[in-house]
Amino acid sequence: MTAVDPRLSINQATIKYADLATALRVTAEAGVQGVGLWREPVNEVGLDVAARMLADSGLRFTTHCRGGFFTLPAGPERVAALDDNRRAIEETATLAAAGAEGSTAILVLVAGGLPEGSRDLIGARERVRDAIGELSTDAAAAGVTLAIEPLHPMFGSDRCVVSTLGQALDIAADFDPTVVGATVDTFHIWWDPQVLDQVARAGREGRIATYQVCDWKTPLPADVLLSRHYPGDGVIDFASLTRAVVATGYDRDIEVEIFNADIWAEDPAEVVRRTAESFGAAISPHLG
Repeated sequence: MTAVDPRLSINQATIKYADLATALRVTAEAGVQGVGLWREPVNEVGLDVAARMLADSGLRFTTHCRGGFFTLPAGPERVAALDDNRRAIEETATLAAAGAEGSTAILVLVAGGLPEGSRDLIGARERVRDAIGELSTDAAAAGVTLAIEPLHPMFGSDRCVVSTLGQALDIAADFDPTVVGATVDTFHIWWDPQVLDQVARAGREGRIATYQVCDWKTPLPADVLLSRHYPGDGVIDFASLTRAVVATGYDRDIEVEIFNADIWAEDPAEVVRRTAESFGAAISPHLG
């Protein structure tokens, strides 16, 4: 069996139907050293229990998914969303402290789409900036980095009004880079003609909080959210993107995050094995 790249981290979404105990076990048993967790499985067992399970696993904690969804206008729903993000910040700090040496306290933020009945895209983006401004104090106090994740434009209406790495960096520019950074996810940014310049900019500004990888292949399924593939199974040029990220000095863990109904239906241990294999073929050669 080929050695597993020490920089690989399994984002829990890749094995969505595995509970937290199973996800930690199959990841560690495969020889993978890092894991990114999602809030729902953590909250199923409770934060304190999840932290102990993570500590016992010996895995590094790489990110917590996800915060965000704060494009709503002023009102009780927006207040509730911000309060929920504050809880997510606390969870991130607790889990990072419980993970193995080299763990990182990074909360991935998905901004949210247009509020129902709204066409005000510019206003929605401004509310994202305002929300991050409100949360930045909490994040700084907890030692957590808020990692704004731009999503592919096809998600602009319902999931994320931040569509390019450049837009994410423009929002982050108002804040200390240790407090607000960006998520570089190949699935969402591979198409952008400015992507290599923006990755270099993110590096200069110290904003790359996490690098996530998976592949893009057409035709897309009816639910485009579930259209991610193992690295190397689609059309993304991981060589240029990975080299650009490495050139910035980014030297931390790299997550594979896959949303795919067929992959979710497979045995999680086999999915982790396939993930490690595909990472070794598509990503590892460009990390030198």
